[in-house]
Amino acid sequence: MDNFFKQAWAGLRVLLALTVILGVLYPAVVWGVSRVPGLHGNAEAANTSLVAVVREGDKYFVPRPSAATLPASGGTNKSEINEDYTKVIAERRTEIAQREGVGEDQVPQDAVTASASGLDPHISPAYAEIQIPRVARASGLPVEKVKELVAAATEGTFTKTVNVTALNRALDAA
Repeated sequence: MDNFFKQAWAGLRVLLALTVILGVLYPAVVWGVSRVPGLHGNAEAANTSLVAVVREGDKYFVPRPSAATLPASGGTNKSEINEDYTKVIAERRTEIAQREGVGEDQVPQDAVTASASGLDPHISPAYAEIQIPRVARASGLPVEKVKELVAAATEGTFTKTVNVTALNRALDAA
């Protein structure tokens, strides 16, 4: 029994030491380093082109739907055989087809299936393509100019994707 208490006391001391080191000292040092002149601006900056930023209005491209509820991210864990999920997909397909003025069979899969994290800023070129006429009409830009902006925001070697956040920023600049 004496050995048990020795081991328990040793474990408790290690737990307390690691809590102080990793839970207090390390975060304080990292925060302190981020305040060094010349580093502060970089420490506070976020690369928002890696995160889907949703903008309101028809003059912007729409990212994939999100399964996340802010501030958390995560998927719905529903599959194609879930009846509720199937209904949601059908509703999204109808809504997008009406908004973009295309047939439901022209709505790409990524337009109706949610991003698991809700943070993915990428859509397929097919989804961007069906949004071009609406965005051009609402923004007052020529269709060819909007197509150029889509091409500039298209990334990837094997699988092409369009970064909606970068594309919407380019629309604001145009």
